[in-house]
Amino acid sequence: MGIFGRKSTDAAESPASATTPVSPELSALTGDYTIDPAHSTIGFVARHAMVTNVKGKFNDFQGTLHLDGADPTKSTASLDIKMDSIDTGSADRDGHLKSADFFKIDEFPTMTFRSTRAEALGGDDYRITGDLEILGTTKEISIDLEFNGAAKDPFGNERVGFEGKAEILRSEWGITWNAALETGGVLVSDKIKLNFDISAIRNAG
Repeated sequence: MGIFGRKSTDAAESPASATTPVSPELSALTGDYTIDPAHSTIGFVARHAMVTNVKGKFNDFQGTLHLDGADPTKSTASLDIKMDSIDTGSADRDGHLKSADFFKIDEFPTMTFRSTRAEALGGDDYRITGDLEILGTTKEISIDLEFNGAAKDPFGNERVGFEGKAEILRSEWGITWNAALETGGVLVSDKIKLNFDISAIRNAG
């Protein structure tokens, strides 16, 4: 369903404490937003030992969005991610990922994304392309996004939500550590899936 087709929920049908959906014209969403880390997730999935997926996320990040409802191609996004906040649920594995074998966090403490162009694909689907910098190397990636809607939360914050996904080859950023398996293949996949679940709050003023 396109953004213009979204229906607001009658207040009588929703508890007072719930987030209240709204149905603005697309142009009404134009503005600057700050990503809310407490209600957003930047995650990744890597294939491990050729048989299972290991999921992780970054717990410390900040970012901004500029949404242009009149011309979505003028929308922009920016992210700064602290690499020492990596969390895969295993302290030993996280320590290895922070080491010189992978992210070298003492030398490269931050991963960044800066958008360079945006596209409206139809309906609620968008694509944002930009420069992803890891280990001092910058490569272009494209993130496919789905617009999840706009809402005003119980504290009066105007929010927008997006879900996104992308795939990268970590070797393109110089992250090449691996170990061969006796049965063939390698311990860690080169292909990494990135997942974004973003809630952003409109800036005041």
